[in-house]
Amino acid sequence: MTFISALKDFSRRQPILFIGLAALLWFGLYKSLIPFSEYLVALLPVDRAGHLGGALQFFFYDTPKVLLLLTGIVFVMGMINSWFTPERTRALLTGRSEGVANIMAATLGIFTPFCSCSAVPLFIGFVQAGVPLGVTFSFLISAPMVNEVALTLLLGMFGWKIALLYMSLGLTIAIVAGWIIGRLKMEKYMEDWVRDLPRVDASVTGEAMSLAGRIDGGFTSVHEIVGKVWPYILAGIAIGAGIHGYVPADFMASFMGKSAWWSVPLAVLIGVPMYTNAAGVIPIVQALLGKGAALGTVLAFMMSVIALSLPETIILRKVLKPRLIATFVGVVACGILLVGYVFNLVL
Repeated sequence: MTFISALKDFSRRQPILFIGLAALLWFGLYKSLIPFSEYLVALLPVDRAGHLGGALQFFFYDTPKVLLLLTGIVFVMGMINSWFTPERTRALLTGRSEGVANIMAATLGIFTPFCSCSAVPLFIGFVQAGVPLGVTFSFLISAPMVNEVALTLLLGMFGWKIALLYMSLGLTIAIVAGWIIGRLKMEKYMEDWVRDLPRVDASVTGEAMSLAGRIDGGFTSVHEIVGKVWPYILAGIAIGAGIHGYVPADFMASFMGKSAWWSVPLAVLIGVPMYTNAAGVIPIVQALLGKGAALGTVLAFMMSVIALSLPETIILRKVLKPRLIATFVGVVACGILLVGYVFNLVL
C-alpha cells in the first residue's frame, strides 16, 4: 500500500481525526517556512545580502508557501465543491432575472474551481440549460479570476485588504461585463452548431455525501488542480525571485509606477499572452509590488493574465464568432484598465 493510499484509507476510517491532524501539520509546516528558507540559503556558498542570496531566499520561501496555501485551500474547497457541480451551478442560474443572475453567476465563480480549459464544456452546458449569454459570461470571467485559490493566496501573502479589494474589483468587472454583453443581444454571434443544440433540463438531484466522501473530494481536487498548476507556480516564483534579487527598485518604479501613464495598458498587453493562473502569477505580483510597482498597475497585470489569457480566447473560438470574442475582450479590457487607473490615482 502506498503512502497516499494509506492516508486515504485512514481518512475514511477516522475522518474527524484526520482533519485535525492534517490541520496541525499544515500550520506547523507554515510556521517553519522562514527559518527553513534561511537555513537552505546558509548551506549554499552565496552571500545572503547579495543579489543571488536574496533571489534564492525568495524562491526557497515562496515555493513551499504557495504550495502549502494552494494545497490547503484546494483540499478544503474540494470538500465544499463536491456540492457545486456544473449541473447544480446551471440549475441555480437558470430562470433568474437579468442583473440578479449576473450577480449570482459572478459570486458562484468564487466557489467553483473551473479554469480556462473548462470554458467550452461549461459554455455549452450553460447555453443548453437556457442560461442567458451575458450571465454565462459573468460566470466565465469570475471563475478563473476571482476563485478561492486567488483569494486565499492573496490573503496569505498580502493580507485581507488586498484580497478584499481584488475580490470586489473582479466581481464588479464580471458582473458589469456580463450585463453589457447581455444587453448587446449577441446570441447570433455564437457558432451555429452551438445555437442549434437541444435544450436540456437544468434541474439536479443529489444524495447527501458523508464527511469521508467529501474528504475524498478534497484529495481529488488536490490531485487534479495542484498536479496541473505546480509547473506554473515554480515558473512564476522563479520569475519573481529574479525580479526580487536583481531588478533595481527605481527601475521598476519608473517602468510600472504611478507616474508612467502608459504603465497600465502596457501591463495588460504583457499579461494577455501569458499562460498561467492565479497561483503562478501571484509570486510575480509580490515581487513587482516589493520593487515599487504601483498597485493599480499590478492588479491590471494580474487580472489580464487570468481573465484575458490568449489560450482561453483560442479555446472560446470553438463556440464563438470573432465579433463576440472581440466584444468580450474589449469590455473586460476596458474594465481592467479603469481599475488600474483609478487605483493608481487614489492610492
